[in-house]
Amino acid sequence: MQRLGWILRSALFFLWMAVTVVPWATVVVLISPVVRGTRLYWVCAAWLATAIHGARVICGVRHRIQGMEHLPPASDATAGVVLASKHQSTWETFAYPALMAHPLCYVFKRELLWIPFFGWAIGSLDMIHIDRSKRAQAWSKVAEQGKRHMDAGNWVIMFPEGTRTARGEQGVYKAGASRLAVTCGRPIVPIAVTSARCWPRKSFLLRPGVIDISIGRPIPSVGREPDELMREVEAWIEAEMRRLDPEAYRG
Repeated sequence: MQRLGWILRSALFFLWMAVTVVPWATVVVLISPVVRGTRLYWVCAAWLATAIHGARVICGVRHRIQGMEHLPPASDATAGVVLASKHQSTWETFAYPALMAHPLCYVFKRELLWIPFFGWAIGSLDMIHIDRSKRAQAWSKVAEQGKRHMDAGNWVIMFPEGTRTARGEQGVYKAGASRLAVTCGRPIVPIAVTSARCWPRKSFLLRPGVIDISIGRPIPSVGREPDELMREVEAWIEAEMRRLDPEAYRG
């Protein structure tokens, strides 16, 4: 009976998402020729906030954050950083822009641009979308555009594991985020998130509960090697995941 309730509430949530994304994306695409940059970003973040609110009201998915003080002040227009986050669910990709008071620049696979309405809207934003089949070209694009964003004070966010991992599992941490941080001389901020507790990977079933987000202290990158720096980021994130969600890592 409980599972049936989760199924019905999850179906209602995704219906809410579908109903709201169509007019939102249409407006974004229509206004994008004249409304650009930060203003257009916040129009999109407003819908993402609606989605996170819907998950809370409809499915009982709540969140709590610690470590926000480790991020540069939103008023500091020169404090570009690289955010490196654990990736367990779609939830955090929606939640971060809705929860953080500074524009984020995502590095994501270009296939997301093909999703009707949602993909068209994010394609209107100044993000970094890459072709992962062309690794050298992808890195050149990330380095060039990432430097431009951080020089402008923006925060570039990457998921070092590359794809979502199941609750209690650890993916292979790739050094793209730390390489970008070292190349641009910017600090890297590790983030742990327990989103699979409520929205598991490759599942359309949301469960009520609390998602924890923990933001670590910025790690300087100057004079570091990318691989060695990423090992430090990985060690912090994985230790924090075990602290936040010990049930998932028993045994």
